[in-house]
Amino acid sequence: MNYKLNTKDASESKESIWTGLARLLPLMADEWRNIGIAFSAIAVTSAMALTAPFIIGHIVDQFISKGDYTGVLTWSGLLLIVFLVQLVSSYTQTRTMGGVGRRILFNLRNAIFTKLQELPVAFFNQNRSGDLISRINNDTDKLNQFFAQALMQFLGNAFLIVGAGILLLVLNIKLGAAALVPAVLVLIATQLQSPWVKRASFKSLQTLGGLSGEVQESLANFKVIVAFNRLDYFRQKFAVANDVNYSASVSAGVASNIFLPLYGLAATLGTLIVLGYGIMLIDAGDMTTGLLIGFLLYVTNFYNPLRQLASIWSSLQLALAGLDRISEVLALQSDMVVVPSEAVVSDAVMAFENVSFRYPDGKDVLSGITFALERGKTYALIGPTGGGKTTTASLMARLYDPSSGTVRLEGRDIRGYTPEERAAKIGFILQEPFLFTGTVRDNIIYGNPTYVGKPDAVLVETLESAGLHSLLSRFEAGLDTSVSSSGDAMSLGQKQLIAFIRAALRNPELLILDEATANIDTVTEQLLEDILKRLPASTTKVIIAHRLNTIDNADAIFFVNAGTVTLAGSMESAVDMLLNGTMQS
Repeated sequence: MNYKLNTKDASESKESIWTGLARLLPLMADEWRNIGIAFSAIAVTSAMALTAPFIIGHIVDQFISKGDYTGVLTWSGLLLIVFLVQLVSSYTQTRTMGGVGRRILFNLRNAIFTKLQELPVAFFNQNRSGDLISRINNDTDKLNQFFAQALMQFLGNAFLIVGAGILLLVLNIKLGAAALVPAVLVLIATQLQSPWVKRASFKSLQTLGGLSGEVQESLANFKVIVAFNRLDYFRQKFAVANDVNYSASVSAGVASNIFLPLYGLAATLGTLIVLGYGIMLIDAGDMTTGLLIGFLLYVTNFYNPLRQLASIWSSLQLALAGLDRISEVLALQSDMVVVPSEAVVSDAVMAFENVSFRYPDGKDVLSGITFALERGKTYALIGPTGGGKTTTASLMARLYDPSSGTVRLEGRDIRGYTPEERAAKIGFILQEPFLFTGTVRDNIIYGNPTYVGKPDAVLVETLESAGLHSLLSRFEAGLDTSVSSSGDAMSLGQKQLIAFIRAALRNPELLILDEATANIDTVTEQLLEDILKRLPASTTKVIIAHRLNTIDNADAIFFVNAGTVTLAGSMESAVDMLLNGTMQS
């Protein structure tokens, strides 16, 4: 299955702001109570903001013009109360929506990370980890910023715009209509330019993901970069990615801020229209000075929020662009599902039945192979590099599913086992073991529910009975030795010891070793062989090796090359097949 995330421009849709907001509604499903509180607070804030101009106009006409300063003080006190109520409601709205935004961010990141854990290995082979990290961190943060700040600002500004617009028309329909003409023009311009804004925002997020990918790749491979003195190469690659992101960010910044001067111009024009026309109406006796002052304040209450909508609109477009990238991950479904299966009578612990496999957009790696592995025996897979050995082992561990045919584990289709059941029966030791940040104890019991929450005495007793406890002397603090995810403080032999102990503790039915002893010293290799000898007699071992001395004790040798798996027979035949296969490849 192709899991390659789409990198095409997803901003072609010309959805309205309301359609965009509707797409965000499912993210707020658990927050309606808090949103209701914030909505009520913003309604009070807007109502107070619309009340203030009326009070100011009334004070001018009824008290200041008549010299009644007692009335001025009385109504000024009322105006102060209005401003204090507005302050409290605004604080309530900000605090409430800040919490909503953080919880949505928390839940989104959990959802994406959980989804990533559900996806198969093929997904991670086809996508850069840096881009995935950017989707988890940067794209979700755009949504957080929108919910925590922009959403309530939008609703509050919508209240103010609608309320101020209605009051302008009610106070004087001709003057109000004239004041609103510039707003209509810029709203039309905004609607026409919104696809460009979203396209620029999407491109900026996309290139930021590419930049994260370059950083992740260079840091993950820094030792190799230094060893081969290729710092210049990665500097150049980073510079290119940084330049692309810079250009995209500049374009997004221009797109996001292009409306600010337009809205500012509209506000200025609206004010000039009201001021000029209002003075004419005062001269004609159709308007009072206080009413004109209140009218100008309502124009400010109309155009200032409209100007803020320009930046809110940009925030919405960024949020929607981030949502597109997040939704793309969340919509993925793993094809590695558990399917109903019935066991067939079989003495084999593992069997391939006419199995074929190909990677997405690639040629067949395996073609119609059939073989069986008997319980308790040791098998070796040999063949030239790229011949399909690791792919065969990956199919055994169900890291992939075959393109056709059936892989059976103890007579049952391997797809019928849950991940927990399969992991308990199959151990997989890689050439480059991966360690998790924590301690040696954390790493050897990783994924093994038998020892989770149990005292150390249980683990130590098991290690001693399995003859593994003496190996802990290779670590300075035994089980409590600190381990980092990079494992730089440990030798490769120590890391491989941890991987072997981790696999041996499970007593798996099938143990797969993919070049597990290729890069370690002879002493450590002997220790690892001792671990293998202590495994239960029923454990079947599959060893992938290039060095033939590591498979001297194999009961059977399979030669893997050119899509076929052939029983090699004797060691001499295996050597001949390996030499011939290597030369052909």
